[in-house]
Order: sequence, then C-alpha cells, then structure tokens
Amino acid sequence: MTTVGDVVEVLEAAYPPALAESWDAVGLVCGDPAERVDRVLVCVDPVESTVDEALAVEAGLVVAHHPLLLRGVHGVPASTPKGSLVHRLIRGGAGLYCAHTNADSASPGVSDALAEALGLTVVGPMDPTEDGVTGIGRICELPETEPFSAFVERVAAALPATAAGVRGAGDPNRPIRTVAVSGGAGDSYLGAVARLGVDAYVTADLRHHPASEHAAVAGAPALVDVAHWASEWPWCEQAAAILRDAFGGNVDIHVSTLRTDPWTVAAAR
Repeated sequence: MTTVGDVVEVLEAAYPPALAESWDAVGLVCGDPAERVDRVLVCVDPVESTVDEALAVEAGLVVAHHPLLLRGVHGVPASTPKGSLVHRLIRGGAGLYCAHTNADSASPGVSDALAEALGLTVVGPMDPTEDGVTGIGRICELPETEPFSAFVERVAAALPATAAGVRGAGDPNRPIRTVAVSGGAGDSYLGAVARLGVDAYVTADLRHHPASEHAAVAGAPALVDVAHWASEWPWCEQAAAILRDAFGGNVDIHVSTLRTDPWTVAAAR
C-alpha cells in the first residue's frame, strides 16, 4: 500500500523543501499522510478546474507547482474561493501537496524541464546556490545556431498554446546558440542574465519598463516572453516521471492537460 506520506517523501527527496525561498509555502496543504493513495494528479495550479479533474479521476493526492495558501491565513471557510477548494478536496478524499520554489531550484527542476521541452542542453544553473548545481534558472545551448525569429518559433511550437502566445524582443536575424531559461516570472533576473553573455533569455511575465531598459544594455540577450503557466507545465511530466519510477504500477500518475493560464482571450491589430 502506498500512502500520502510515501508520495511526499519521494517528492521531498526530489525537491528538497530546504531549497524553497523563505517567503514560500511548500509541502502538504491538506491530507492525511497515513491515507492510502492509488491515483495522483500533477498540475501547475490548484484551482477549481484541476480540483474538478482530480475528483473526477478519484485522485487521492494532487501535486501542484503553485501554492494554494501562499500568504498567511486565519481560516479556510468554505465560503471563500481557496477555502472552498480545501473543503472540496477533503470531502473528496484528496490531499494537496505543493512544490514551488524548491522545485524551481532543484536539479533537475522546473527550468530543466523547460529546457528539455525546447530541445536545449543544460550547461548549469543560471543563478546557482552554494553547491553550484541547484539554483534558479538554467544556462543552455542549442544543438546549432539559429536566427532569433526561428528560435521564437521553436519556443512557440514546443510549449502548450495560450491565448497570448509567445513574444520576442530583439533582432529577428540575431544568431542564437546560448540560452538562459527560467520557468515562471523571471524579469527580476534580467540584470544577472545580461552579465552571462548568453544570446537569448526565455522566461515569463516580462514587464514593459524592465524589458525596455534591458534592451538598452549593450550585448544584452534577446528576450522571449511566454505565458507563466506554459513555462512551468513541462515540470508536470518531470514530477510524474519521478513518481512513476518510485511506485511503478502501484499508483496511477496523471498529468493534467487543462490550460489554467488565466489569460483566455487575445486580440491583435
């Protein structure tokens, strides 16, 4: 019999909680560690649609990247959106485990999964911790140099489709060979990336002013901005593979394919 606690133990070996940022909230949100688990759903966001999916497939545990209760709370009444999800999970016999910035920094972690999806070879961490192996983001290489316009197309083809699509900032003909990637919001690393000497930087949630100021830096890498959810979705299969290796045929591992990107409509003129 596999329990919630067994699954948590494997996840925390792969994504050590000690790697999480001090402000983060990772770990078991709800669920009994002693409860049996026959099915697990892995997703990016613990939201209404993924909870619906988990209960529909009778998952005993939801493994999500984003925390449900990131900021301090004094209660989880069912009358609130997040409290409602907690109550629904508990009533449905499902626990919730979140691996956030610990999964970002782990090796392999979120950015390794993003790099693999893009066909890149990882060279090392973009912002390494003291061990030189873990840390936020990854420095990578393409198999062959290609123009920036083709690289943007590569990114768009590799990641799940979203309403906003993929945006690039840079000379379309610029040769691209070395790439930094960071799953999730990454504009706080623009300064560090500019000093790395890479040709391009792939991340999410880039803002107008930081991107504009970055472009004015001589030799700064071209930018590729993708949807936050899309940049982290490849991690779901990575986490699922870890659980499949650990529990074989004893636990069914499902990866959610629901698009939980909050942006649903786009218009261009």
